[in-house]
Amino acid sequence: MANVVLEFKASAGDSEPQNRPVLIVGQLNNLAQTNWTQVKGKLQPAVSEKVWQAALTALNPNPTDSCPLYLSHAAVAALPSRVSRHNSPSSAHFLSRLVRTCLPGGTSRCILVVCERSDVFASACAIARAFPIFSRRSASSRRTEKKEVTVEFITVGQDNGPLDLTILQCLANAADGVRLAARIVDTPCNEMNTDHFLEEIKAVGTELGISPVIIRGEELKQKGFGGIYGVGKAAVNPPALAVLSHKPDGATQTIAWVGKGIVYDTGGLSIKGKTNMPGMKRDCGGAAAILGAFKATVKQGFKDNLHAVFCLAENAVGPAATRPDDIHTLYSGKTVEINNTDAEGRLVLSDGVVYASKDLSADIILDMATLTGAQGISTGKYHCAVMTNSEQWEMACVRAGRSSGDLAHPLVYCPELHFSEFTSAVADMKNSVADRENATSSCAGLFIGSHLGFDWPGVWVHVDIASPVHAGERATGFGVALLMALFGQASDDPMLNQVSPLGAARMNAASGDPVARDSKRRRLV
Repeated sequence: MANVVLEFKASAGDSEPQNRPVLIVGQLNNLAQTNWTQVKGKLQPAVSEKVWQAALTALNPNPTDSCPLYLSHAAVAALPSRVSRHNSPSSAHFLSRLVRTCLPGGTSRCILVVCERSDVFASACAIARAFPIFSRRSASSRRTEKKEVTVEFITVGQDNGPLDLTILQCLANAADGVRLAARIVDTPCNEMNTDHFLEEIKAVGTELGISPVIIRGEELKQKGFGGIYGVGKAAVNPPALAVLSHKPDGATQTIAWVGKGIVYDTGGLSIKGKTNMPGMKRDCGGAAAILGAFKATVKQGFKDNLHAVFCLAENAVGPAATRPDDIHTLYSGKTVEINNTDAEGRLVLSDGVVYASKDLSADIILDMATLTGAQGISTGKYHCAVMTNSEQWEMACVRAGRSSGDLAHPLVYCPELHFSEFTSAVADMKNSVADRENATSSCAGLFIGSHLGFDWPGVWVHVDIASPVHAGERATGFGVALLMALFGQASDDPMLNQVSPLGAARMNAASGDPVARDSKRRRLV
């Protein structure tokens, strides 16, 4: 998978399956609407129309199914015929699985997706997740030839014309962003420490013509970033706060995405056990997703000010490590008594969101993080957990999750009941809860929000992606598609406009939907 080149084309062209293996995939009712003339060029002469129709008849998805069409060179696969209201209509997770398991081998392959136009974006991102880039297997390093996978869409239902070049470019950039985020998350800390992550940020900045602002090491301490500095000061590679800023002419509001970039989390002196520590290279998943999304979003054209803020540190053990009982002053000016050095993500993000408010004057702040193990218990392995001070944005996140395939589900937002968990006798707050059976994922998000202030007038959104950031032992690039869809209405791209929550709001405006009403006040949602 590491040497796969993924291309999206309006037409992949005709080729016999022996020369270019093919997977045709879609919901069974969509496959049934496909005309034989639309697929025969990729199947004949090995597969006849009679065999094609027989294969469709044989498919019985529960929830998915597949059928070989010609030896190991051609196959057709069916997605679930229907999904629940908390799933994506695109069945994005099932699509990723089917591509991984059913796509025939070869150096040049084709995936033909049959879907409605509204599912094209989520489907493209789902396919990208099936082709991770990072690998250090010796055999793959010796293999120099690139494998090509060409993706073509056949759209059915309303607006079923071919995809134009603008949409194809959007899909390519989104897929590139997903694979970039997954590559960073898959890379171990000996190759992805804070120095390496800064190089990734600089590379994206160079490609976009943006020079990053970087605050590092002792300068963090001098400027008052007690959270980032305190977490990362024991590591060989110093912590950093880095910012990429896109500031177009005519912008009407300022958005900041703040990512947790803990390149490795030992837990600090509250050290993790031998079974819990493996996999903690993934603790930079929030920052990686924001980097991938920022790159793709800016490439597609973004009308408003957009800042990507990266809070980078390695939570290491050493003589300089933060101790439980230490008290740190964060960038907000509030003091925090450390009672758990393994609750470090909220410390770096608190500095990041306050920087976004004070220094960047952001109207909308979204932080994204692999923050709590409890997230997987709260919302599971497929849905990220969302908390926000705005009911409208909560609903928008859920809708953006369904339209992008990066599913989202709300957490309880109730600071008046939960924030007392952080009560400290000697500081403004502790950094970990007193009762670990009381909405711990919600409390972790509230810790971050408290440094902005619960009366902060802007929109604050917290996204916990701890579980969906990976599937098994591979990263998913989760978060890139969600961010692109959630803020799609501020994009110049028609595909992102279509998958944005505001697009859904227009359809519900007549019903008095609060998201639709709110869109008159705020352009994004």
